[in-house]
Amino acid sequence: MANEQAFPPTASGVNELKTLPAGVLLKSAGSGEYFDRANDLFMPLFRYISRHDIAMTVPVEARIRDAAMYFWVAESQHAKVAGNEGAVVVERIPERRVASRGARGSYSRENFERTRDELLAWLATRTDVEAAGEPVAIFWSGPFTPWFIKRYEVHVPVRLRPKDP
Repeated sequence: MANEQAFPPTASGVNELKTLPAGVLLKSAGSGEYFDRANDLFMPLFRYISRHDIAMTVPVEARIRDAAMYFWVAESQHAKVAGNEGAVVVERIPERRVASRGARGSYSRENFERTRDELLAWLATRTDVEAAGEPVAIFWSGPFTPWFIKRYEVHVPVRLRPKDP
């Protein structure tokens, strides 16, 4: 059971721009696509937080292409981070601005792609910001949560759109 949220979730069916806080994340990466590698990516992270008695924080981030999974480390747990170990790399990330779309359902490729496409269509209508990176999946619910209750988001990094001269 997660005891802290790294940032507030986006409600299901809602598109929004939000700023993610700077933080410490634990990363497990592999080759291929995330949906083919999720279990392989999860276990090194789970072993790391278990070995160092680090409380689980939500959400879990997933890079889809060039598969990677990230666990946020709550600020109260930073002192327990022991550095890189095996397949786990510690990353310190700056504050980030993203476009986000919240959704409910199973953590599947199909749901990710549908939500991603809806978010990118909304983002294309914006005159103030534009996509600045690859979409990522954000998973809020644990593995034993029924699929119809699970919450997730898709995030796309954004930057200010250049003004026309």
